[in-house]
Amino acid sequence: MLEIKNLSFSAQGRKILDDINLTIPDGKLICLTGPNGGGKTTLAKMIAGVEKPDEGQILLDGLDLVPLDPTERARAGVGYAFQQPVRFKGITVRDMLNMAAGKTLTEEELASVLQEVGLEAGEYVDRGVGTHLSGGEIKRIEIATVLLRRSRLAVFDEPEAGIDLWSFNNLVRVFENIRDRRDNSLVIISHQERILSIADEIVMIQDGKVGLRGDRKSIFPRLLCKNDDCEKPCM
Repeated sequence: MLEIKNLSFSAQGRKILDDINLTIPDGKLICLTGPNGGGKTTLAKMIAGVEKPDEGQILLDGLDLVPLDPTERARAGVGYAFQQPVRFKGITVRDMLNMAAGKTLTEEELASVLQEVGLEAGEYVDRGVGTHLSGGEIKRIEIATVLLRRSRLAVFDEPEAGIDLWSFNNLVRVFENIRDRRDNSLVIISHQERILSIADEIVMIQDGKVGLRGDRKSIFPRLLCKNDDCEKPCM
């Protein structure tokens, strides 16, 4: 379980996160949504250790992550997938997956994890990740690396950004499969209705604060509401 307590962060004289309190339970897919500039990506970077808060705690199963750097957090069980995955010249998909696993994977293990993200091993394991993969393909490879790390908590920052519709539809199926098969926690930052519609819980981050929060059935219709009489239309 991830517990965020009284988390605050400012940059260039502006309050980006303002006393955030949030619990991410085990075995759930949680979607963070809200307007651009509301603090969603900053919160994800705080969890991953890319940024450090001014105040507050981030606890994973009781361990305070704030003093830890990104590598130490990864070892503690935090997986983070960037909005724009990093591409490495001279490295193959096989190399990338082996590094994520911390060992040399067998052909069967490579095939299994690639199948989990909707890719055929024979077509991908020896391809370079520098310029030889599409946006959707590299994102699915990055998801595979997060799965191989056996992360207790996996955070995906706008996985739909910059990919075509076909790849996006495949990504949604990947997240559905992960949600249904695994007992770790997933946090996905997204504005996309298709991704919001598969969440167990939806959390609105707006003006650096937690706004609406609840299960998908109660929150999702309110996010889509465009009626001025709606109690609190979101998007």
